[in-house]
Amino acid sequence: MTPNRQFAAEFAASRIAVAGLALLTLIVFAALFAPWISPQNPYDLARLELLDSRLPPLARSAAGGIYWLGTDDQGRDMLSAILYGLRTSVAVGVASTALALAIGVSLGLAAAWFGGWIDALLMRLADLQLSFPAILIALVLLAVLGQGLDKIIVALVAVQWAYYARTARAAALVERRKEYIEAATSLALSSGRIIFRHLLPNCLPPLLVLAAIQVAAAITLEATLSFLGLGLPITEPSLGLLISNGFTYLLSGHYWISFFPGIALLAAVVGINLVADRLRDVLDPHLRR
Repeated sequence: MTPNRQFAAEFAASRIAVAGLALLTLIVFAALFAPWISPQNPYDLARLELLDSRLPPLARSAAGGIYWLGTDDQGRDMLSAILYGLRTSVAVGVASTALALAIGVSLGLAAAWFGGWIDALLMRLADLQLSFPAILIALVLLAVLGQGLDKIIVALVAVQWAYYARTARAAALVERRKEYIEAATSLALSSGRIIFRHLLPNCLPPLLVLAAIQVAAAITLEATLSFLGLGLPITEPSLGLLISNGFTYLLSGHYWISFFPGIALLAAVVGINLVADRLRDVLDPHLRR
């Protein structure tokens, strides 16, 4: 059996992981094709109708259509707003995780390979960053940078890079003592070639699992910051903003404005965590039965 087929077979052995992958696939599909499958563009002011404000689920619009998940206080179709919000959440989670992974892994591998003052400096910076709560660092950065999609990605990268640096350094220190690294060193290969062509591929399994988990963490943190009014501006689609908009109407009985975006956020995080948990079991030899 080829390695790819063996990996697929081991992953599929868990029904919960397969269910999580199916849920995650559905969410990613909905996020990617939101402009084409949404009943309306909820952020096009010309498409909104204030007469349809705060309609309950399955209510009919003034034009005769059906709002499957109801509308918010501005007459937005909640289903459409959620799909657009998922699009933003997935983009922010993937982009911030990819950038943080690239930066953190590069610094972690450099610290493990060169050692000395480089290792001490980079790890003390990572320790300093990890000593503060992630949301506190993000709040301070956004207070300085302001609101915006690019600003929140920068803040999330600053929050996440240290996790990858620490993990990459720990994995690289183990791999550096093995024979294939000694052989590459004896051939007088450059440090960059050894690090990225020999050391990095063997350090990837724990990093990939961490990256999958951090995507969910980034999505949750972005939603939290947007809920607090410091993430994305109100003109941008965000699940956190949708939950925040409906929070003031909970006591008046308009539960759906916050409830359905919250369910969408929960589904995205659960799907990612189920897949990441199974990846950890499959990729880590110590967890295999």
